[in-house]
Amino acid sequence: MELKTRLTADEGRQDLWISREFDLPLPLLFMAYKKPEIIEQWMGTKVLTFEPERLGHYEFETTDPMGNKHIFCGTIHEFEPNHKITRTFEMVNTSFPVQLEFLLFEQLTPETSRLSMHIVFKSEADRNNLLKLPFAQGINGAHNRIQEIVNRLKQQNHE
Repeated sequence: MELKTRLTADEGRQDLWISREFDLPLPLLFMAYKKPEIIEQWMGTKVLTFEPERLGHYEFETTDPMGNKHIFCGTIHEFEPNHKITRTFEMVNTSFPVQLEFLLFEQLTPETSRLSMHIVFKSEADRNNLLKLPFAQGINGAHNRIQEIVNRLKQQNHE
C-alpha cells in the first residue's frame, strides 16, 4: 500500500514534519478537524470534549483491541478556520510526554488542499520512540479515512 502521507524526521532533531495532499476543497479538509462526528469516524475514537477555539480543550477516548481505554487530550492555542490549528497533544498514562503540534491547511486548487503538520517533541529520543511504533502507517490510514469520509459527505450533499 502506497503511503500518501509523507513524514520527515531529520537526524539530530526533536521534531517531525508530516505532509499530505487531499483531493478535497480546503473547507472540507478543515471540517474533518472541526466537526466531532467526523473526527470520531476518521480517528476511530470517541470525542469526550472538543472546544475548537483559542484556549479550548479537547479530550478523546479510544479503546484498543483488548478493551483497554486510552485518553488523548490537549489545549488548543490557535484555531483559525481553514488556515491553522496549534495545539498540545498528550497520550495520558503513557511514557510519551506532551508534544506541540502546528497544523497548517493550504488550498492548492479549488478542489485540492494540503495539510502540513510540524510536531515538536521534548527530545529526539521521544520522537524516535514514537517512530518505532507503526506511526507512519497509522497516520497515513487516518488521512486515507479523512479522504474517504469527506468524499462520501461531499457526494451526499450533491445528490
